[in-house]
Formats: sequence, structure tokens, C-alpha cells
Amino acid sequence: MATRVVGVLLVLMGVGSLVPRNVEAARRSGVGVRVSSISLSSLRHPNVETGHPHILAIQQNNTVSPSLVSRLSRVLSLRDYNTRVVLLGTTILGITAGIVGTFMLLRKRALVGDVVGHSALPGIAIAFLVMEGLSPGTGKWLPGLLLGAFAFGLAGAVTVMLIDKFSRIKADAAMAMTLSVFYGLGAALFTIVQRVPGGNAAGLKTYLNGKTASLVADDVWLFVGIATVVLVLAMLFMKELTILCFDEQFAAAEGWPVFWLDTLLIGLVVTVTIVGMQSVGLILVVATLIIPPASARFWTDDIRLMTLGAGLVGGMSSFFGTVISALFPRMAAGAVIVLTGASLFALSLLFGSKRGVLVHAWQQRKLRHDVGRVDLLRACFELVEHAVSDPIPTHEEMMDHEILLGDLVSMRAWDLSTLRRLVAVAEKDGLMQHTGDDNWRLTETGAEEARRIARNHRLWEMYLMQYAHIAPSHVDRDADLIEHVLDPELIAELEYQLDHPEEAVPVSSHATTGSSSG
Repeated sequence: MATRVVGVLLVLMGVGSLVPRNVEAARRSGVGVRVSSISLSSLRHPNVETGHPHILAIQQNNTVSPSLVSRLSRVLSLRDYNTRVVLLGTTILGITAGIVGTFMLLRKRALVGDVVGHSALPGIAIAFLVMEGLSPGTGKWLPGLLLGAFAFGLAGAVTVMLIDKFSRIKADAAMAMTLSVFYGLGAALFTIVQRVPGGNAAGLKTYLNGKTASLVADDVWLFVGIATVVLVLAMLFMKELTILCFDEQFAAAEGWPVFWLDTLLIGLVVTVTIVGMQSVGLILVVATLIIPPASARFWTDDIRLMTLGAGLVGGMSSFFGTVISALFPRMAAGAVIVLTGASLFALSLLFGSKRGVLVHAWQQRKLRHDVGRVDLLRACFELVEHAVSDPIPTHEEMMDHEILLGDLVSMRAWDLSTLRRLVAVAEKDGLMQHTGDDNWRLTETGAEEARRIARNHRLWEMYLMQYAHIAPSHVDRDADLIEHVLDPELIAELEYQLDHPEEAVPVSSHATTGSSSG
């Protein structure tokens, strides 16, 4: 017992021989384990509050692992230097890659980034060998490695462009060949690199899988400088790159330097890819170029908004991916960043306001509802028109006439269940009312809507017969294809062209009963 008390007193007095300065050394020596069995509550030393290294070593050895919430709070509050560095570097990369990737995606060259990443491998190996040959020990100088990677990455991208331009080989085959050849060359060169003293540490695994967690301030400042140049160039040439992406022939006809614009775009992609290899690795860097703009495409058709959205998705992917990796240190940061981006892509795929699956399904359902309503009301008008003595039924006749479902079935290629569904929807919308059994009548609103639909349909038929010279026997089906999208401006233009300004419904130029399909 006396021995233990003496040991504690020596620790509190700061005798470093018992507790090594290094935490890991303290753990290996077993000092923390021995001291942990003693209650220090009555022997608290002022250095405990001031963070004395000896006491910190003991505290770290005895403290229970912090909870997920406390770790998350520590990461988000950016208390740790390494967290601040890595978050800044990866977020800048994500934003830049998303913006540049937008143009590549619209240019239909999304996989060029993959070609660049694999083509850069021999450049890294050659740069290492050259620097080691000139000055042993300097082979891992980062700017030199990046320069070699940039040169060979650009060479790979230009090779794809030249093969596509001057041969009959398609772009996808050109990319596959270029990627394989350059990557094979890189693998061969790295076998030589590994024989050089220090070659095993040259960074093969780092450039394949990234080194997000080990980024330092110098790396991040290099990222910031490169990203600034890339973003400024992308914004300065926004209009030119937009024309190039959407209509290359038009750009060439207008005198734009298409080849040099293409080269500029490839150069931007190569730059982002080479920088991205430092964080997410050669294999996954292409995902940072493709996923953000692909996600943004589901939300907008405006390239300016798409560019901003891609930058936002890229930044969010990198930020949250890095945070998750910091919370779970055994998870590779580069892979988590890509998986986070894939999650955002999945959300965009489902809920995107322009091209999302759910929005598209709702739009298709609404379109079927509108088309069915138009077809039903026009069939009701034509049925009443056939039943009354006047060429065109009056508003009152439209409302008073009993409409049988059996008669409507013969007007269109409907089955009875489909017709019942359409009539039920029309009743819900206040266009028809049930009068018993299978008998229905048009409401006042329904009668007005039926007359308007029939009038618009027949105005378009008149236009097709008069100006497109379509035979009356064929005009009904052609009119069916367009009547669902006739807007008021187009109707006004038809009235002017046909000199038919009155509100009356024109008489049909063909049979409206029996086997009519429209």
C-alpha cells in the first residue's frame, strides 16, 4: 500500500521517470494501468485542470470512449486542426469538381475523367524517377508529382480526342483503349519505382485510394490556388463552354474556336482529376466529376442553376463524407465521400423537381387524367350532337340530354371499367352528374368545357385540311395528337388564320359516331 501511495505522489509531483511523456509509451509501460486502480478524487493536483501531460496520459488511458454525439460535436465545431484542414480541402475539391463536371456531362464525355485518372499513373512514376535521379530523396515532392500526372493525364485525354476525330473508332472504344494502355504503362513503371530506394513509399497506394485523412495545410493551400484558377476560367468561359456542350456545329459555324475550347475544357478536367487523386484516389475521382452534375440535372434545365447545384452537391458530398469518416475512423474518407454523393444522387433521382422518378410519375398520372377528361367531354359533345336535330347542340340541350355509358363505349376504344373510372373522375371534378343506373348528364361547367374542347379540336381539323391538305377521313386522328396541348395563344392564331372569331362550334367535317377513334 505504501508503495502505491509513493507512486501516486511522484506522479503528482511531475516525476517523468514513472510516466513517459508519450501516451502510447505510457500505455506500453503499464503505468496508466497501475495508477488507474487508485482513487485520485482526494489527491487532485492543480495540473489536472491545466492539462499536465502526465495527468493527461493517465486520463486518456482511463476515460471511456466519447459518445457519438460528443464526437460529432467535436468534428462540427472544428476543434481539431486536422479536421479543419481535411474538411476545407475536400469541400473545395467537391465544389470545383461538380462545376467542371457539369460541362463534361453535357458534352457527353463524362468518362474522360476516368481516362485522365488512369493516364496520370505513368506520369507520377516518371516524375518520381526523374526527381530521384536528379536529387535522391526528392522523388515525393508533391508539385513535381502533380506536374507529371497533369502532363500524362492531358496526353491521355488528347489521345481520346484525336482517335475520335481522325478515325472511325467511337469515343467509348477510344477511351477504353487509352485507359488500358496508359494504366498498363503506369503499372510497369511502378515495378521499377519500387526497386528504387524509398520507392515503396512513393505513394502508389496513396494515389490509387487517396490520402484524405493525411492532408496537410500545404496540400490544402495548393488545392485552393488550383481551384481558384479552375473556377475563374470556368466562369469566364461559361457562355462559350455552354455553346460547345449543346451545339458544337453551331459554335464552329459562328466562328468559335471549337478545338481550343475543347482543349480548355479537357485541361480543366485534367486539373481537377489530378488534384482529386490526392483526396479520393485515382479510382474514385471520376465519381466526384459525374455524380454532382448528374444529381443537379434532376432539379433544373437551366445550365446556370445546374452548375450551381452541381457545386453545391459536390461540396455537400465532400463535407458530410469527411464528417462521417471522422466519426468512424476505420472508414476510408474517399470512399465515404463517394457514397455520400451517391446518396444525394439517389434522393435527386427520386425527388428531383424536373426529372425525378416520383415527379415524373405524378406528371404522367396528371397527363393521363387530362387526356381522359378531354376525350370524355368531346365524346359527350359528339354523342349529344348526333342525338339532337340541330347541327350544333345548344347549351341547354347539352345539359338536358341523358348520356348512357353504353353509348359512350361505342364512341371510343374504351372498356367499361376505364370509362367508369373516367366518369367518376369527371363527377368528382364537377363536370358530370349521376342521374341513375348508367345514366349521366353534363353539368353547366361540363357543358361549357365540352363545347370549348370540341371547338378547339375542329378548328385544328380545319387548319390541317386547309393548310396541310390532309383528307377529312384522316384529319381526326391527326387532330387528336395535338388537341391536348392547344393553348389560348395557339387557338387565337387559329381563329385569325381561319377567319373564325365567333364562339360557335364548327360543324364536323367527318363522322363523329360509330368507329371514331378520336
